[in-house]
Amino acid sequence: MTTIDDKQDIIQYVPFMSFVHPSFWHSLTDMKLNVDKLNENTKQIYGRYSYRDDIISVLEVDGTSFNKDPETEFHYINVTGTLMNKNTIEDFKNIDKAALINSVGEIMRANIQIKSWIDNPNSLLNFFVLSFADLKKFHYYYWFAFPAPSQPVVCLKEKCKNISTCFNEKQIKEISQSYQLLEISQKCFFAIVKDGDLYNVVTLSKILDKNRNKDEESNIDLTNTFFAFADHSNCENPGWPLRIFLAALFEYCPDLSKTIIKVIGIRCSKNGAINNSQIYNITVPETIQTPQNVGWVGWERNERGNFGPKLANMSSSMDPVKLADTSSDLNIKLMKWRLVPDLDVTIMKETKCLLLGAGTLGCHVARDLLAWGFRHITFIDSGKVSYSNPTRQVLYTYQDCLNGGRRKSEAAADNLKLILPTVQSKGLVFHIPMPGHPIGESLKDETVTNIELLTEAIKDHDVIFLLLDTREARWLPTLISAHYGKITINAALGFDSYLVMRHGISSAQEETSINSTFVSGDQLGCYFCNDVTAPGNSLKDRTLDQQCTVSRAGVAAIAGALAVELLVGTLQHPLRVKAPAVYNLTDEELDPKLQGVLGPIPHSIRGFLHSHQTVLPTCTKFKQCIACSEVVIGKYKEEGLDFLMNVFNSGTYLEDVTGLSELQLTAEMTEILTLSDEDQDTTSI
Repeated sequence: MTTIDDKQDIIQYVPFMSFVHPSFWHSLTDMKLNVDKLNENTKQIYGRYSYRDDIISVLEVDGTSFNKDPETEFHYINVTGTLMNKNTIEDFKNIDKAALINSVGEIMRANIQIKSWIDNPNSLLNFFVLSFADLKKFHYYYWFAFPAPSQPVVCLKEKCKNISTCFNEKQIKEISQSYQLLEISQKCFFAIVKDGDLYNVVTLSKILDKNRNKDEESNIDLTNTFFAFADHSNCENPGWPLRIFLAALFEYCPDLSKTIIKVIGIRCSKNGAINNSQIYNITVPETIQTPQNVGWVGWERNERGNFGPKLANMSSSMDPVKLADTSSDLNIKLMKWRLVPDLDVTIMKETKCLLLGAGTLGCHVARDLLAWGFRHITFIDSGKVSYSNPTRQVLYTYQDCLNGGRRKSEAAADNLKLILPTVQSKGLVFHIPMPGHPIGESLKDETVTNIELLTEAIKDHDVIFLLLDTREARWLPTLISAHYGKITINAALGFDSYLVMRHGISSAQEETSINSTFVSGDQLGCYFCNDVTAPGNSLKDRTLDQQCTVSRAGVAAIAGALAVELLVGTLQHPLRVKAPAVYNLTDEELDPKLQGVLGPIPHSIRGFLHSHQTVLPTCTKFKQCIACSEVVIGKYKEEGLDFLMNVFNSGTYLEDVTGLSELQLTAEMTEILTLSDEDQDTTSI
């Protein structure tokens, strides 16, 4: 062994520079929103660096860094890292950075002491990322650390020299070929041993004994042994991995400090040649400190050369469509993370909604559906956008009114995509046939087509919103929805009042016991269950102002919001469409079984703006209902189009089919008989 007396130059290591691909932030965003949520647990990731001499000294991470197993690539070394993403910028700023890197260093020190790195040299390298993701602005604050012990301080015996000064061309080529045959986990740190005229590339486990006592003298033949590492540096100074490698070697054998250690920094060209590799003759002061007695360093400097975090502003470089889609879901996911952990976020995305009517109600309902995360919305309307519409119907603009006006359903669908490009929205244009509106021969084919279009649309969707202007226009969709068991939400407006309700889905009158507390969801009445007359032509003999729904400005917004909330509450209830409707929602001791994730679900909501009151009526199905009763659905199943044509052409056909005509006659006769008895009593006085 040679004693070191001469004063030497202290080695300056070339630190890593972090390079973060945009895909890393995409993956982090997706994982934060869908997996981690508010969880701040650390996460294992992978980075990599290259020892090619034409690539700068960077450690890069990308979207694959979160994979369970790292991607491999020629001339690259994979490095295991740790990601700690904080939920607030305050936590990110206030965390003790020195304590954090020392805690990581303690784990690395334990690895050094148990000598596990001898079998798995890549485990010596590690990196750490502290981050905060502002997902509203898509600003990512981050700070990389590449932990290494602050000691030992090592020196160069002489200036570094090229590998060609010690090896000839044939030997260099043989070393290069042997090195490429090493397993990927052994390529970061290894050794080159001379055997006669040959130089063999060997793993560290071939020359270092894990069972050796630390106090024993080293038996390494340093004259014929070169330690080597994959060097990311492309200047005279060695790369950062050498720092941790030397610390491990001196922990393994402290008496190496009295020697000259020959180290080769392997640097390859694009074609794999290692002719630009550098040789370092390293000396160490005799009084060195082992890793357990020193602190740890390695926090990266920022662009200004200071120790501090970096900022990745991805708001302009990330796909705007993806940004819009991700941002639109953030409020719902925050709701789940912080307030309603049992909220099913995915069910809204998967539910297909059909909006019958693209007027004031339809526009408000569509906007609220978007806000709740629904992404499949279809409009049906035959009208056009007029100049009076945009101020009340929030999906339309002045441009939609020009040239006679665009079709409402198509304009609504297109404008919904302008709000959120990822929404799957379309508009269908056709009339809905109505009871009491006779169908002549000239309109028969068109009517049949419209019935088929409506039927297919209802079959293809999960939820049907009845948002039409007239009572009779709601009849056919109510019947078809009941027939196919679809969730049906109805909203209707008065001048200063509104009705919002959900329909029961059962088409048959099941024998159910009377319950004084609630009505089962499948036995709830529909919009027509409280009527004892069939819907007629409500537009007949009406002037233009009488044909339009005239209401206070806030009524539609309130009713539209309640319609969507009623749907969401139903979807989030464990029983879904069978969610019970409680008679008295003011009961403070309401059974939890009658409530869903978002609370109890009423049957209907009637509001009155003039008195600012709301009532919540609940009723069961009416066995003689003209829309959802067993007899009407049975007639529809058996007779199909013929049954519908009879309904359209006659204002009393439904009353005859359901027995309402007889019921009305009975009520009239009772009234007549009662009046007759009273007349007789009066005469006798």
